Amino acid sequence: MKIYNTLKDTKEEFETLEDGKVKMYSCGPTVYDYFHIGNARAFIVPDIVKRYLEYKGYEVMHVLNFTDIDDKMIKRANEEGITVDELAEKFITAYFEDTDALNIKRADVYPQATEHISEMINLVKTLIDKGYAYEKNGDVYFRVDKFDEYGKLSNKKIEDLQAGSRVDVNEEKEDPLDFTLWKESKAGEPEWDSPWGQGRPGWHIECSVMSTKYLGEEFDIHTGGVDLTFPHHENEIAQSEACCGHEVVNYWLHNGYINIEGEKMSKSLGNFFTTRDILDKYPAEVVRFFLISKHYRSPINFSEENMKDAAKSLERLENTVDRVKYLLKQDVQDGELKGAELFELVAEKKEDFIAAMDDDFNTSLAIASLHELAREVNKFIDQDDFVLTIDVKKALEKVKETFEELGIEVLGILKTTEETENDLVPDLVELLLETRSDLRDQGNYEMADQIRDELSNLGVAVKDTPQGAEWKIKE
Repeated sequence: MKIYNTLKDTKEEFETLEDGKVKMYSCGPTVYDYFHIGNARAFIVPDIVKRYLEYKGYEVMHVLNFTDIDDKMIKRANEEGITVDELAEKFITAYFEDTDALNIKRADVYPQATEHISEMINLVKTLIDKGYAYEKNGDVYFRVDKFDEYGKLSNKKIEDLQAGSRVDVNEEKEDPLDFTLWKESKAGEPEWDSPWGQGRPGWHIECSVMSTKYLGEEFDIHTGGVDLTFPHHENEIAQSEACCGHEVVNYWLHNGYINIEGEKMSKSLGNFFTTRDILDKYPAEVVRFFLISKHYRSPINFSEENMKDAAKSLERLENTVDRVKYLLKQDVQDGELKGAELFELVAEKKEDFIAAMDDDFNTSLAIASLHELAREVNKFIDQDDFVLTIDVKKALEKVKETFEELGIEVLGILKTTEETENDLVPDLVELLLETRSDLRDQGNYEMADQIRDELSNLGVAVKDTPQGAEWKIKE
């Protein structure tokens, strides 16, 4: 199994620090608003990673933080006339509502920045004692030039950064590149006691504290959007390694951007969408399918057309699963035993799926293998001499299990049987279809068509096949 490591700019064989266990940290949201569709991808990627690693037998410890104090939060809380704590509680609740809708499994720990202020102060003290940080008028800064490997994650050179790239002008800094670890509070802002006066932490320090507190001074995987590579993750590396004296993270995973109709998402362009906006317009399972339809490191383009394509693609998989479930309810018949052919096909496509996921979690190719399986299963069923023999039924049971194993357990894109079936509805539809079949046998096609049309009006799509009428609930 190989993972692309941003730090090394290459795919590396995945080796855990502890046999059978994976420790993973993900940068979570700043909870001042509903998270946008780009954030949703950053939250789904570690979900896929965790699901697949657990599928492979690993025990995964996953930590995702909430940034619940920063300038944006203070500004938004003042605008709404509520406290920063109240604002955080509101949007943390919204985060769970939206991630639950997207079928994102819960992390094991959700630390909040404000719950770890004392640990942040202790880390800043350590950095000052080691000469990596200094205090100036109530603010504390990290000395970038003291950390020799600064820029190693983002491949930025200090001399280029000194030329003016993304550097705040601040005359109190020893060097324009130095970044804030602790800042003096302004009037009316939330504040905490510290050795340097009343203040609050800088943004970058929180992840160094919370990741190492819950996962230790060495852990396996750190995830986040590619936009966090610099300066956030670069600064996090500098802080953590300056404190610990060694590398803390083994594999850095960064997901690509989401573009809107070919352009980068931006409020100024009017193409900024929260995930909640998207979920109001499209089914959650379609949104999730769309977000994993490309390799996580590749940019992905959000558009009306691409969402329609995602819905159709997902529907093809669902239709195949529904068709298999329908056949599994039928009685077996005598005929030529052909189940081995189907068993072999399932094993082959499952191998393709695992090979794709083992290659840096390539969900695009993994989904393609499921589509190939669906296409071949449909071809098998559509054969003129298809007979539901006992061995074919066993093979179809394996097909169903495989779709559930890979499509539900690993990718989280297909619905469970409990989600798609109600005990009464299938029985009633089957009864109507049996009546319709009898009417057709009697030559009463008008009444048979009326049953089909009424079922369609009720949201049940009926399709006649050589094996009999098949049906599914319309979206």
